Amino acid sequence: MNDNALSAVIADDEPLLRHHLNKMLADYWPELEVVGAAENGRQALELIQEHQPDIAFLDIKMPNIDGMSLAKQLLAFGETAPCVVFVTAYDEFAVQAFENNAVDYLLKPLSEQRLEQCISKLKQRFKTAHAASPDMVSLLNQIQQLTHQAKPSYLKWIKASKGEEIHLISISEVLFFKAEDKYVSLFKSEQGAVVEYLLRTSLKELLSQLDPELFWQIHRSIVVNVSAIEKVKKDFTGKMSVFIGDEKLPVSRAMQGQFTK
Repeated sequence: MNDNALSAVIADDEPLLRHHLNKMLADYWPELEVVGAAENGRQALELIQEHQPDIAFLDIKMPNIDGMSLAKQLLAFGETAPCVVFVTAYDEFAVQAFENNAVDYLLKPLSEQRLEQCISKLKQRFKTAHAASPDMVSLLNQIQQLTHQAKPSYLKWIKASKGEEIHLISISEVLFFKAEDKYVSLFKSEQGAVVEYLLRTSLKELLSQLDPELFWQIHRSIVVNVSAIEKVKKDFTGKMSVFIGDEKLPVSRAMQGQFTK
């Protein structure tokens, strides 16, 4: 098949990620025609039935029908089934089973280098007219087993707003989080200054998604990136503070044990 004629469908419940992947594909594979984008599994199935694309980029966690279940349904399409590329937040251990010529994966946040590798693999597959198809049912079952066995998948990126704009921020760039009233603020360094972004989540919910080895709660309203801490000081009254750049953040007495063990 001529890869100039290839088409694809993108399915992800995050509008920003659908847009981001669409743009990256346009940049790195301009010959590929993205014929539709879906926000859930049911919409993705309808688009695939309508357009019969060659490739389907499927987020694993989607409403209605998740990416794994949808991939199994596509097996019924026989020879017209699209080649599936999973888009996932799972770590490398959880996606070992994706290493196959027929099914590939992209980790969030999307890497330009990894996308280029994926595109190269897809192009090679479609150039090979008689490429052997694997046992897709066994492969998908293997993937599901691995994802259940995997270590908890913590946030690697986070959506935050600044004014009217929404930004994707790598979790490693975050200095600290601070809860105020109904909002949680994210602070990161930009050109030597600490810049504030807003999150649409509670601190409790956020904590459940952060790696506890990398982010410590030092106060009921403050969570810090441990690697960003420059020093910890205790004054004559026994009050402890964490210093991140010019920021001085209080450590509650209940949380001081993290720094004295």
